[in-house]
Amino acid sequence: MGEPWLALAIAIPTGGVAILAYLVVGLVIGVESMGVPLPGETTLIAAALLASQEHLHIEFVIAAAAIGAMVGDSIGYFIGRKAGRSLFERLGRRFHHFSEDRIVRAEKYFQKYGVWTVFFGRFVALLRIFAGPMAGMLRMRYPRFLAANAAGGIAWSTTIGIVAYKIGDNADKIFGRVSLWALVAIAVLAVAAYAIHKVRRRRHAARVVAEAGPAHHSADV
Repeated sequence: MGEPWLALAIAIPTGGVAILAYLVVGLVIGVESMGVPLPGETTLIAAALLASQEHLHIEFVIAAAAIGAMVGDSIGYFIGRKAGRSLFERLGRRFHHFSEDRIVRAEKYFQKYGVWTVFFGRFVALLRIFAGPMAGMLRMRYPRFLAANAAGGIAWSTTIGIVAYKIGDNADKIFGRVSLWALVAIAVLAVAAYAIHKVRRRRHAARVVAEAGPAHHSADV
């Protein structure tokens, strides 16, 4: 008689701890996605390592991370949409990363590459924190944001979770380097896009001047 009760007494707290772990993963990643700097990726990696040691189920870890990312980003989106530019102005007074000039440049970049910024931003620490609020501030259409947010959240949680589950203790260092190089790549692409844009504008201006010249000449004649 005592054995079933003993098994139940062991199973209940063990399952409870596991459920708590999944909730923590989803909560930390969700709050980070709302714009609060928390270690969301580190939490996902830690949970995946616990899954590799059979303390958790990796599929539940990935699901918790993906749901947290999607819900948190959506909340961040609506916060940014409601607060508007004043949200980033307040941040700008505390952090030099959010100066008015950078906000204007980010606005132009989001308007041109918005959906891809949301998707790939999930893999970059700073963009992971601010993509949702900034997309809301810039009034990106929510269905488009939600699609990119969901795809990015699922891709990120699955990639990070499975790789951390497979490679073990070195996961945090490896993903830290990947995040750094991803940020560098995005910066390079942004600079290249800006340079191409400037060259095209100059060519267009030169073409307008060239076309206007003969017209003025014929008018004078």
